[in-house]
Amino acid sequence: MPDPRVIQTIGILGGGQLAMMLAEAAKPLGLVCVALDPNPDCPASHACEVIVGGYTDAEALDRLAARCDAVTYEFENVPVASARRIATRKPVYPDPIALETAQDRLNERRMFERLGIRSPEMRAVASLDELADAAASVGAPAILKSRREGYDGKGQSVLRSPDDAERAWIAVGRVPAILDRMVSFERELSVIATRARDGSVVVYPLNQNQHANGILCVTRAPAAETGGLQADAEAAARAILAELNYVGTLAVEFFQIGKGEGATLLANEIAPRVHNTGHWTIEGARTSQFENHMRAVAGIELGPGDPLGHAAMVNIIGAHESDETRDAHANAHWHDYHKPARAGRKLGHVTVVGSSPGERDRAVRSLLDAVAVGGPA
Repeated sequence: MPDPRVIQTIGILGGGQLAMMLAEAAKPLGLVCVALDPNPDCPASHACEVIVGGYTDAEALDRLAARCDAVTYEFENVPVASARRIATRKPVYPDPIALETAQDRLNERRMFERLGIRSPEMRAVASLDELADAAASVGAPAILKSRREGYDGKGQSVLRSPDDAERAWIAVGRVPAILDRMVSFERELSVIATRARDGSVVVYPLNQNQHANGILCVTRAPAAETGGLQADAEAAARAILAELNYVGTLAVEFFQIGKGEGATLLANEIAPRVHNTGHWTIEGARTSQFENHMRAVAGIELGPGDPLGHAAMVNIIGAHESDETRDAHANAHWHDYHKPARAGRKLGHVTVVGSSPGERDRAVRSLLDAVAVGGPA
């Protein structure tokens, strides 16, 4: 139970599945959650009270602030001005500066540069002419990414040669962007870390991630053969957390370049929130990313992030699983987001925890044969 002197009621900007899982994690801690979302039937409504309103609705924002001792957010596109409005009334964790940084890829990359965290070669572009110059400089292949609001592969376009500049510029919406040199990487890794209000940090083991059509489909943790990469990822995460005076859970995504002792990491992006690649922690770690986020926001000591075995998470995308599939995988842990099916939509996830990587991977293969994991073609 939390110390009675600390926060008791936590507001959540956003009512999606992450808010639902945050609210579920808060209950055993004796915490109460209230979410703000424009949809009264949002996933969070299955776990806590929901104030129905838009993210720029001043009255709804003020109602949330009045109901809560502190406020957090479940997705990185919450308007910064809305978070700052609440911050004039109640503490907001993480600080809105984390939103401002993560919402603009250029801000994010410049932070990496300040902290000495390596990332792919990049040029900022704000016009087709600038893109043409950048494409000639960076070379091909390259990937154009809108500076704002790109997620799950959206707002991105590949340039196979500088001649693709015009097509790519149109594809991302003719908005300010960054052009990344495409790197030849072995795998994508991510690290989840939580920082408390007193500055203490818990870092989870590296995750290995697989995507289909730009959407995460499988995460395995701990990732195999990480060697010194775990320490490198942890150092990067700690530096970012300190730079942003961060309170709560954060994800950092990396590309692994090379193999063995010569392997290195390039940082791709951060997510200032609990993250899809950390869902395995609900059953696969001593303390989940969701519980530690709520502990941090409430001022409660963080729990350990040690893994309980070899875990994996499989996203369910586009179509719900059948009762027969659930029955056939009775040892798996099924999480339903209470969303109607739609192509490319994350409808839930399922986790497995094995005593060995082989046991885990056999369960993953069986699940991949049974549930929808692909994004839109």
